[in-house]
Amino acid sequence: MKMEDMILVSVDDHNVEPANAFVSHYPAAFKDEAPRIVDRGGKDAWLWNDTVYPTIGLNAVVGRPRSEFGMEPTRFEQLRPGCFDPKARIDDMNVNGILGSLNFPTMPGFAGGAFITAAQNGAPDKALRAVRAYNDWQVQDWCGAGPGRLIPMVILPLWDMTETVAEIDRMAKAGVHAISFPDNPFKGGLPSIHNAYWEPVWKKCSDHKMVLNCHIGTGSEAAHASDETPIDAWITTMPMAISNSAADWLFASFWKRYPDLRMALSEGGIGWVPYLLERADFTYEHHREWTFSDFGKERPSDVFKRHIITCFIDDQFGLKSLDYMNPDMVCYEADYPHSDTLWPNCPEYLYASINGLSDSVIDAITHKTVMREYSYDPFTTLGSRENCMVGALRHLGRNVDVSPRENLGGLKTDSMDLVGQARRPVTSGEIQKMFASA
Repeated sequence: MKMEDMILVSVDDHNVEPANAFVSHYPAAFKDEAPRIVDRGGKDAWLWNDTVYPTIGLNAVVGRPRSEFGMEPTRFEQLRPGCFDPKARIDDMNVNGILGSLNFPTMPGFAGGAFITAAQNGAPDKALRAVRAYNDWQVQDWCGAGPGRLIPMVILPLWDMTETVAEIDRMAKAGVHAISFPDNPFKGGLPSIHNAYWEPVWKKCSDHKMVLNCHIGTGSEAAHASDETPIDAWITTMPMAISNSAADWLFASFWKRYPDLRMALSEGGIGWVPYLLERADFTYEHHREWTFSDFGKERPSDVFKRHIITCFIDDQFGLKSLDYMNPDMVCYEADYPHSDTLWPNCPEYLYASINGLSDSVIDAITHKTVMREYSYDPFTTLGSRENCMVGALRHLGRNVDVSPRENLGGLKTDSMDLVGQARRPVTSGEIQKMFASA
């Protein structure tokens, strides 16, 4: 297969909500309470429910030189428009050869954690309106601007099961097949995934063929070894931190009741998965007589391979180890606009890693698994398979400017100051202080 003939769909990208995202979808009587952008010491920040949510872009640094990477930007003008404008996003997808993109929220938190916390702290009605407004913006405005290109994914009012079920049904009618869900809800003050509380969610997602997408950092987070530890250590282990949650989901009992239920370990990588499966099978074989786990005639690895979707950005070892996984449950991700993204050169990096794989396996991990599991049919929408290939998309994006946005037009950020002062390994403590000061 030639690189130009690949069809790339990313199951992990991020949208930065524009300033009018929420208010435009609030009931008229409550528009004054919608999340809005305010100036906070020269930085754009979200204000909602008397709470300020800083760093609008987190580390949405796509297009900046790597020397200027950090955990910002903090103003919309520091971002590539593709971060918050769906039409500009499609341009950036074209120049990167990316056909489809599934996007996690920014302001609400990857799984709506900001709204969940507010509901737990006494504002459930406000939080519910915010969840619904985000979902309507995501489906109607964001994905509506790019049929066949932008794949809708929504958040849920997880603190209220009646409202959660109602929102799943409402979004299913809108054609949604993806939900952002905490990788460990217990860490966010909700029942664990083993609690009967979640049974209606498992059933609804199974009935509506909705994938639960569990992004790293929505429950089990990577720990900073110390304040003096180079931040590189934390960045290195961050994807693998979801392995704790992966094991938790793997040993859950509900898979037996819902054979069609699927979940994804978003931005978790795949290179560590073969050992997790080996260890899980070893654990089951050697300890089940006293732990009383029961997989029947199967092994834990069989359940994982059938129900759990894994995702990778650049993972040569993982791709060489697909025989130990299920290639039909592995997906590609671009992570636009975060600092791990390889934009605008995703096809080049991926093509260098797939040497030796068959065309059928390449097709599975680049687009066919997403099409099957997320009920996604871009070929019909865009007219033909050929229109969806890297070469065709890059032709559409041939005039997109990909030159580095150096120095952000004179704008400076906290991380630029930090890196400039350091000239030594930046530490975990320094990054955490930067977040706190924001």
